[in-house]
Amino acid sequence: MSVWKPSVTVAAIIERDGRFLFVEEEADGRRVLNQPAGHLDPGESLVTACAREAMEETAHRFVPEALVGIYRWHYPVRDVTFLRFAFRGRLEGVEAGRALDPEIIALHWLTPGELAQRAALHRSPLVQRCLQDYLAGRHFPLEVLSKDFS
Repeated sequence: MSVWKPSVTVAAIIERDGRFLFVEEEADGRRVLNQPAGHLDPGESLVTACAREAMEETAHRFVPEALVGIYRWHYPVRDVTFLRFAFRGRLEGVEAGRALDPEIIALHWLTPGELAQRAALHRSPLVQRCLQDYLAGRHFPLEVLSKDFS
């Protein structure tokens, strides 16, 4: 009997002056838009993973301040289920000249309307859903996440 293991990911919802930071990246042979996001590494907290992924993909220092939501999505092309933890927070600067992850093509600051117009480019349905929840004011204190007991 095989053991089912979802792929745990984190995503940063980063707003500046009514625009949101998205990455344009190469995924499965096509260009897509996504929040700065990536996988949780072994031994890493969800909050630390989110800050790290934002830095690696955008060169922005992002400090998660609240959990927007937890989302489950099955990607049938690869038969993978993703469990995404999306965070809102604040920016504390940019590391100019920092090299971004190789799959990142460009960064885009988009309004919610501009993102909606590019729905065909969204990496997953979670891109729009996370932004909608953020705009609706949905968030939970970071204390809802259990501490590591190892």
